Amino acid sequence: MADVARVAGVSPKTVSRVLNDSPQVRPEVRDRVRATVARLGYRRNGAARALAAGRTDVIGIVAPETDLHGVARHVLDVERAARERGLGTVVVTTGDGAGDDAVRRAVERAVSLGAEGVVIAEPLVRDPALLDALADVPLVVPAELPHPHPRHRSAAAAEEEGGRLATEHLLGLGHETVVHVGGPATWRPAVLRERGWRTALRAAGARVVEPVRGEWSARSGYEATRELLTRAPFTALFAANDSTAIGAGRALHEAGLHVPGDVSLVGFDDLPEVEFLQTPLSSVRQDIAGVAHLAVELLVGAMAGEPAPDGAAPVHAELVVRASSGPPPGGGGAAR
Repeated sequence: MADVARVAGVSPKTVSRVLNDSPQVRPEVRDRVRATVARLGYRRNGAARALAAGRTDVIGIVAPETDLHGVARHVLDVERAARERGLGTVVVTTGDGAGDDAVRRAVERAVSLGAEGVVIAEPLVRDPALLDALADVPLVVPAELPHPHPRHRSAAAAEEEGGRLATEHLLGLGHETVVHVGGPATWRPAVLRERGWRTALRAAGARVVEPVRGEWSARSGYEATRELLTRAPFTALFAANDSTAIGAGRALHEAGLHVPGDVSLVGFDDLPEVEFLQTPLSSVRQDIAGVAHLAVELLVGAMAGEPAPDGAAPVHAELVVRASSGPPPGGGGAAR
């Protein structure tokens, strides 16, 4: 910076102002400094700045190694929200299906790489004791906290609400009950979506057919639906995600059943592709970007030592109704 200041004929403070886009610099001076920066190939040293300021302006994102839509979108949206706040990010993965120790090590690695706080975009069900082992790290987790903590916050998508909305929609169309193809029992979103499904059925006094759980894929949705077709009759199916719903639709078609004439079908995540299926899919849309922005705001507050808010603004789910859901055949009946 001193070299840039000398060549441009200004003070180091003026160079700093230009690099930080301060409006307190005349346009001709700003242009001269920027030209000098380009000519000398100057780059600010982040490590030196962090050492001088006592902070890095970097947050960590911990996620599993997966390309599943929800997790990948969450990571991208957290990075975008951080960038909009002028923060850098470092992403550390835990490995798909890794244990609690892997999450702890990933958080510690993010901190060692300069993160002042960490957003955990890791959807597996974890032991609450994991957070106790990370008590000194500002964290935002995608689940309810087991107990209040001065440095930890919660920012979660409306998984349970989404499962309830999908089921209530199908019941409201006149279906006697709704069967469910769930996600893995080790994944928090799957557990919560199933809980919302059960809550809606019980509130309506509808029969509960125990779900068949898959692995978020179209193939597992196909296989699970074929199994459901050997059980009790049904006219409505709620799938834990859109990929699962696509596989379910294939199994129904092979069984000679029409969607939605014989069986109504609702998915979850509202992937961009599902409105272009031959029968556009009704699906639950979540505000993943809203969750990401909330997570970053909460983490910034935790890093600054601010008290935890009394209650975070809710991030609601939305049901997008398309052609795959309708009333039961003839006002009644069931798939067999």
